[in-house]
Amino acid sequence: MAKPNKRLMLFITPLIIFMILVVMFFMRLGKPTEINTSRLVGNPLPSLSLPLLSDTTRTITKADFPDTPFILNVWGSWCLTCHAEHPFLLKLHEQGIPIIGVNYKDELSEALAYLNKNQDPFVYSVQDFTGDFALDLGLMGAPESYVVGTDGIVYKHIIGEIGEKNWAGIQRCLTAVADNGLSDAKKIKACHKDDS
Repeated sequence: MAKPNKRLMLFITPLIIFMILVVMFFMRLGKPTEINTSRLVGNPLPSLSLPLLSDTTRTITKADFPDTPFILNVWGSWCLTCHAEHPFLLKLHEQGIPIIGVNYKDELSEALAYLNKNQDPFVYSVQDFTGDFALDLGLMGAPESYVVGTDGIVYKHIIGEIGEKNWAGIQRCLTAVADNGLSDAKKIKACHKDDS
């Protein structure tokens, strides 16, 4: 019985690993948005004390959040996917959906110029220049959004842009979170119905 050639094995093993990674990469293409059951789902939103983007002398905390379920959206003027998402966020704003913006690692002047040029869909936007709050969220990249209840609990984490393709599920989640007759577990279940 012949022993495998060590040189051949040293060549083939990395090649196989590389091919598996390439296949995994191409399988991920075409899936721009991912609904993620992150460590935050079912837990309180991390504490924050961040300057208001439009008035950096004013600090925003969780006490300033809306008294209805809302979307927390992490964005940046440098983020191309955020640019693609922006018109849909404006549409949601027109429908009265409260969205809190977290401007992530952006220059203040560039963020303000972007909102002035493209309109502002946010109830307000805070500046996370250092990215510390985003780290507390477990951010993987912008844009990312979170459905948050009036109790401060995160019920859904959306990686990627919010748009027509995933809005029905997010809207269902906002409706469930607003239902005070549902337990947190049932709200989370409703928020993740049909997620794959």
